[in-house]
Amino acid sequence: MWTVTESPVGPLRIVARDGAVTAIEFTPFRDGDGRPRGDRDDGAAVLVEAVRQLADYFAGRRTTFDLPLAPDGTDWQRAVWDQLRAIGYGETASYGQIAARLGRSNAASRAVGLANGANPIPIVVPCHRVIGANGTLTGYAGGLDRKQLLLELEQDALF
Repeated sequence: MWTVTESPVGPLRIVARDGAVTAIEFTPFRDGDGRPRGDRDDGAAVLVEAVRQLADYFAGRRTTFDLPLAPDGTDWQRAVWDQLRAIGYGETASYGQIAARLGRSNAASRAVGLANGANPIPIVVPCHRVIGANGTLTGYAGGLDRKQLLLELEQDALF
């Protein structure tokens, strides 16, 4: 099941299965990618709560999310996504720092980047908080404009 909500980064499609969020998708939505979504259900409790928490986040009233999550990925991807959730609101980390936190050398930075790019639940699992080692913004599945907007939103809310 899924719903769509408006946001400062454009419409977001929130997908859930078995009472847990499985994906948040940026527009343009890709329906032919083989991911199961089911029917639209704007009244499903988990989706209503996800929309509420995202609205609070975008309004600067929420710095963490408390939603049941069920991202589909490999063990490595899930380990990286767990590290992403440990990056605090308004903070950033480099790909190399994430690799180090996972007990890997800087050589694993590329693998971290690939897992980061495969994150199916952006914003809630804050892949936008990962930057290049030199502090530059690097790739983002939603586009660099969205990444910059999300980082600025968090910085503005802190001050």
